Amino acid sequence: MIDLGKYNVLGIQVNAIDYEVAVEQVIAAAQENRPFAVTALAVHGIMTGVMDDTHRYRLNHFDMVAPDGQPVRWALNRLHKAKLSDRVYGPTLMLKLCEQAAREALPIYLYGSREEVLIKLFENLRKRFPKLVVAGMQPSRFRRVSVEEKNGIVENIRASGTRMVFVGLGCPRQEVWVYEHREALSMPLIAVGAAFDFHAGLLAQAPPLLQRYGLEWLFRLLREPRRLWRRYFYLNPAYLTLLTMQLLRLRRFDASTGLAPTEELRYG
Repeated sequence: MIDLGKYNVLGIQVNAIDYEVAVEQVIAAAQENRPFAVTALAVHGIMTGVMDDTHRYRLNHFDMVAPDGQPVRWALNRLHKAKLSDRVYGPTLMLKLCEQAAREALPIYLYGSREEVLIKLFENLRKRFPKLVVAGMQPSRFRRVSVEEKNGIVENIRASGTRMVFVGLGCPRQEVWVYEHREALSMPLIAVGAAFDFHAGLLAQAPPLLQRYGLEWLFRLLREPRRLWRRYFYLNPAYLTLLTMQLLRLRRFDASTGLAPTEELRYG
C-alpha cells in the first residue's frame, strides 16, 4: 500500500497513492456515510486548475486527487521522488470500487452522460459484478440547473439509498459538480470522466502499451480529432513547459493562491 500524502504539481495538490489505498479510503467513507470528494486527473484536468484560479481552489479542496495520467505520475516521481510504479486510472478505479462495493453490499449511483449510455453501463456492470446494487441512475441535463432542480437531484440521490455516486460529466464539469454537492450528499462522489463511455462499450480505450507510455492522448486524438485537437496541441506542450519550470525552480506554483467560488455553477 502506498499513501505518501499530497504533493504540488503545478499548484494542484495530487495524492501519491496506489489503487489499494484509493479503494480503501473511498469504501471507508461510504461505510461511514461521510463526504469524500474524489477525482482522477490527467494532464487536461491538471491544466484546468492551472488556468483557472477558482477551479484550482475547487480541486485543492477535494479529499482525493488521484494521478490518472502517466505524465501526472511521472511529475510526482520526478518532482517529489514519489516512486509510484503505476497511475490510478479513473476507469480502472471505478471498476475496483464497484467490485468492492458489491462485496460490501454498498449500493452505487450513476450520474451524468446520456440515458442510452447509462443503460448500457448498468447492464455491463451487472454482468461483471452480479452482486452489485445500482440504486439509481440519472442522465445529465447538459445545462445549468436551477436551485430547485439541484435540490431535486440531491433528494433523488439521497432517497435511492446509495452509498456512493459515480459522476460522468466530463472535465471540468464533473469536478465542479462534485465540489458543489460534497456537503449536501454525505457520501463519496467520484468523478470518473470517460469511464461511463468506456465501460458501456461505446468508446474504445487505448491499448495497454500506449497507456503505459503515456500515449493514450494520441489514441484518443486519432479517434476524435475534431473534438480533442485543441486540448492536446495546446495543453500538452504547456504542461511540459510549466513542469520543466517547476522542476528547475524557475517558477513557483502556490497551491494556496486559488480563489474561492463566489457562486454555484450548478452544472446538471
